[in-house]
Amino acid sequence: MATAYIGLGTNMGDKRGNLIRASALLAERVGDVLALSSVYETEPWGFESENRFLNAVIVLSTPLSPWELLDATRLIEIEMGRIGKSDGSYHDRIIDIDLLMVDDLVIRSERLTLPHPLMRERRFVMEPLAEVAPDTRHPVSGKTMRELWEALMEDK
Repeated sequence: MATAYIGLGTNMGDKRGNLIRASALLAERVGDVLALSSVYETEPWGFESENRFLNAVIVLSTPLSPWELLDATRLIEIEMGRIGKSDGSYHDRIIDIDLLMVDDLVIRSERLTLPHPLMRERRFVMEPLAEVAPDTRHPVSGKTMRELWEALMEDK
């Protein structure tokens, strides 16, 4: 069993309901929920929108490989109404499910990069991740999620 750290975000429709539905589908299809962060309201990152985001992080114990996890999260996004993943440009979305880390794996492929390459720059990821996994170490930097969150806040 692996431990998967997954970021959730939404800024369209019933945002709280979107997070609940995505979390329930992940629990049903991916594995057992070990932790679910508080919900954080944030400004859009990387684009402008009138719609604020709700973000959270869910931690799951899963028998799935990282690639199976990726497929499962994409299918959930599609079922919830997401059309396409970001192609370098960001936009409003009903749900965004990002694999942040799976155990201490480091994967660099065309299809999947773990840990998520931008997670340490994103407050909407690091704040809930530091809440649910403060002592978990980033597999590349070796720093804890709490240390990464504190460094991000110092750079503001």
